[in-house]
Amino acid sequence: MFTGGNDSLTLAAIEAAVRDSWSLETCDPIDVDNWSPARPSRGQCGATALVVRELLGGLLLEAEVLFTSGEPQGFHYWNRLPGLDLDLTADQFNDDEVVQTPHVVDGPPTFPWVVANQFIVLRDRVNAALGLEGDVPAPS
Repeated sequence: MFTGGNDSLTLAAIEAAVRDSWSLETCDPIDVDNWSPARPSRGQCGATALVVRELLGGLLLEAEVLFTSGEPQGFHYWNRLPGLDLDLTADQFNDDEVVQTPHVVDGPPTFPWVVANQFIVLRDRVNAALGLEGDVPAPS
């Protein structure tokens, strides 16, 4: 299931490569004002979930995020693998932000998606960090 045919990749190696690759450049444009090196996962969920799905397969989950006041904050994305929900960006939320019940989505609402460029940058950084060669096409 790994791109590049490298079966020796571990979940820990993928997680480290993803976390080390986050930056303002890979942040969802909506969250740029809230991103900082102190909370590098902020705004990274869409691009991260797509990169993880590309590497590991599985399902893409989407859930609305609400403020405790009930006002909408946005949407959150993560991955469902066999026997495991993997959310590398779960720590991005403030105490007043509540992730609702997820549902499975086939892919981004439309592509090019708002984080299409961020996905490409993150994918290329992660692939380089993992020693994977060649570009993998963007999700359709």
